Amino acid sequence: MKKQKQEKKKQTIIKMSKELAIVNIHAAGIDIGDTEHYVAVENGDGYEVRNYNAFTIDLKTIVQWLKSIGINTVAMESTGVYWLQLYLLLEEAGIEVYLVNAKHVKNVTGRKRDDSDAIWIQKLHRCGLLQKSFQPEYEQRILRNYVRQRKNLVTIASDSTRRMQKALELMNIKVHTVISDLLGKSGMMIVEAILKGERNARILASLCDPRIKASPEEIIKSLEGLWSEEYLFMLGQAYDEYKFYQKQIQDCDKKIQEQLLKQVAIVKEGDVTDVSQQNTSKRDHAISNPIYKKKAKKNQIHFSSVPYLTLLFGVNLCAMPGISEISALELLAEIGTDMSKWKSVKQFIAWLNLAPNTKITGGKMVSSKMMKKKNRAGQTLKMAASTLSRNKGPLGDYYRRMRGKLGGKGAVLATAHKLAKIIYIMIKEKKEYNPELLNEAQQTYKLIRIKQLEKQLAHLKAA
Repeated sequence: MKKQKQEKKKQTIIKMSKELAIVNIHAAGIDIGDTEHYVAVENGDGYEVRNYNAFTIDLKTIVQWLKSIGINTVAMESTGVYWLQLYLLLEEAGIEVYLVNAKHVKNVTGRKRDDSDAIWIQKLHRCGLLQKSFQPEYEQRILRNYVRQRKNLVTIASDSTRRMQKALELMNIKVHTVISDLLGKSGMMIVEAILKGERNARILASLCDPRIKASPEEIIKSLEGLWSEEYLFMLGQAYDEYKFYQKQIQDCDKKIQEQLLKQVAIVKEGDVTDVSQQNTSKRDHAISNPIYKKKAKKNQIHFSSVPYLTLLFGVNLCAMPGISEISALELLAEIGTDMSKWKSVKQFIAWLNLAPNTKITGGKMVSSKMMKKKNRAGQTLKMAASTLSRNKGPLGDYYRRMRGKLGGKGAVLATAHKLAKIIYIMIKEKKEYNPELLNEAQQTYKLIRIKQLEKQLAHLKAA
């Protein structure tokens, strides 16, 4: 059988044209820099390369020149964020823009210059050899900027928290041994009282919530410290910094809510009554049913975004295990709602960097390492997958099964891969999350596993 397969491979004939086909006739290539942009176009005699500065007036001049000579598509390669404004101006002018990966347009060795780079980009783009990077629509880009800014603020605020904890530790105040969260109600009341001048451990202990498991004696002992002026100063500055960033996060949440409302109005052609009704009904239900109120979480968004997200996605992603309100918002900001930008679910997962970068040569797999790139949507799904270790549903069972097979990191990656598949189908086909389908697959796996174990038992008995 192996010989027959080898003979078939030898008989395979591949036919290719002698020359590369020209796909984009009126194409230009741009090499983007911090201070200079090199623009290359093809004319009758060869190539024309023009050098422009990176000021706004120069960017507008580039767009006008390309429009005047009939260019309808442009490929640009850049590092950093220097490409963004020229990209938007070209897009506004009706020119199709390809932002390409720098690895895909490496120039010929020994000819590394900005002008030759621009010509090389133009050549590749003219023959249709470049692929464009995913870029969001205008409204989605605005939302993405707000959501990323919020995430940055949360990260900076966490640094302030660590500085507060360090200042308390330097004063030998062991409040973290009796209170699980310094940012909770009890912890913040104690910090505020200390900054106001209170030093009596009993009075500070009386500010703690009675539900704290530690005994009153332990709490009092943990609050007896060595009150040094310099450490109190450090504590005060860290506290003020934390409060400042919390205010910044709330302001960012307001802008996110406004942008979500704007996008819902665009989708619903100005009708936003569904959002207001869902928010009102949820609020009234919470008032009449105190049990309905969710447990407060750190860094939670300051408004109910689920109605907005459900209307924009067409499905409720938060119904999935592991996908929180923040996770769904980050996914909306990063991937949008149009799944047609990826030809298949495989391309979507590869873009998320949740699939191995398989390399095959000589009929053998030489490498399957993950690519070293950061995809924010993929990282969000990895964080969601890591929370499923104690989930009692089919996704939780899948995570634990993969953890036993692949280890912790492998389980997170495999579960994030499965979450990405489910989300792609949910958004594209507008299907709500249905755990019964996963339960069926889980039962099938159990039956197969039972048969495998029965065979192993039979072999052992025979031995």
